[in-house]
Amino acid sequence: MIVITAPTGQIGRQVLDTLLDSGHPVRVIARDPGRLTPRTRERADVVQGSHSDPDVLDEAFKDADSVLWLVPPNPGTDSIEDHYLGFTRPACEAIRNQGVRRVVGVTSLGRTYGRHAGLLTPAFAMDELIESTGVAYRALAMPYFMENLLHQTEAITSQGTFVMPNSADRPLAVVATRDIAAAAARLLADDTWTGQDTVPVVSPDSLSPDAMARVVSEVLKRPVRFQQADAETYKATMMQYGMSDAWAQGLVDMAAAQSDGIYDGEQRALTAPAPTTFRQWCEEVLKPAASA
Repeated sequence: MIVITAPTGQIGRQVLDTLLDSGHPVRVIARDPGRLTPRTRERADVVQGSHSDPDVLDEAFKDADSVLWLVPPNPGTDSIEDHYLGFTRPACEAIRNQGVRRVVGVTSLGRTYGRHAGLLTPAFAMDELIESTGVAYRALAMPYFMENLLHQTEAITSQGTFVMPNSADRPLAVVATRDIAAAAARLLADDTWTGQDTVPVVSPDSLSPDAMARVVSEVLKRPVRFQQADAETYKATMMQYGMSDAWAQGLVDMAAAQSDGIYDGEQRALTAPAPTTFRQWCEEVLKPAASA
């Protein structure tokens, strides 16, 4: 049995579809089963509730061979660390109690960075907690999600800009969520691996935000430029959208770490990049979204 957490999120949903297509037995934890597709409700075992609930986790992890572990975002939280570890601590107890064999976690590149990195730092603490259980673990280590740009589709199409607090000319490692999902599905379906390791999933691109804007311009056939926001303005804007002070500051600190090279070492050592390039993603995902 393979257990999927956050099955309606952008990564969990794609992993779930792949596993259902291949006929693997799947169990999902869903706070609201009504958000699941009819196919999922028909073919998967559904445990209703939050995967921060110890009782829900014990039920879901019973007889589980593998678990996909994702901590959902909570932009309203007053403590990013408490949010991450509030999910992960009961998961670790359930892993021990139910004898889960393998866990695939979605985390970040840059664990050896050694300095505060905003939203990324609690993800590294999550990895350490899961590893402390002794379970076989693969930490899928991610850089910046290409899909983050979809939140700015309207600004890209109407104003010809996208905004980030990252340095304009500093290369930023990126990845498409479909490549994350494909890597996760492969590991979850494979019952041969043991031990604990980090698996970077990174696009072959190494583009600065300015260079990304040039690619977007070429694909959309309209001028698009990158606008770097100063940290205070960006944080204030995010809080106007309803984010807590802690989450908005976490975004700013994450961008600062990205501009400081948190991903660089692992990206340079990468021998097998993920297949999706930024241009390909723009053609196949961003362009249709911009045209909708």
